[in-house]
Amino acid sequence: MSDGVQEWHAVGRRKAAVARIYLRPGTGTIKINGREFDDYFPNPTRRQHVMQPLVLTETGEQFDILVNVRGGGMTGQAGAVRHGITRALMAYNGELRGALKRAGFVTRDARVVERKKYGRPGARKRFQFSKR
Repeated sequence: MSDGVQEWHAVGRRKAAVARIYLRPGTGTIKINGREFDDYFPNPTRRQHVMQPLVLTETGEQFDILVNVRGGGMTGQAGAVRHGITRALMAYNGELRGALKRAGFVTRDARVVERKKYGRPGARKRFQFSKR
């Protein structure tokens, strides 16, 4: 990182997905795992989910965003990227925290898959009861 480029780094998580975010001054391009943003998230709902903190803070055209994301499915990865972008924006400018917090982007979504219990076919499902 001795090339003189200003950069902000953050980690976002959701479910089993972990996203590392690198925020650099630029023109607004987003690359995820070396692929274009629209190519990686073809679903417009997930793209909108990822862009929410940038739209809220009106910083979408100010930064180039590099993302490395691993684990989970596409929804979890989109949530992890959103969380990471939020944290990187707060590292860039602490005054953005209030607006991001009110929108609910700062808090990590703690919901994860419940583990399977012994003696059952799933986490909560039970085998069919037979009285006789």
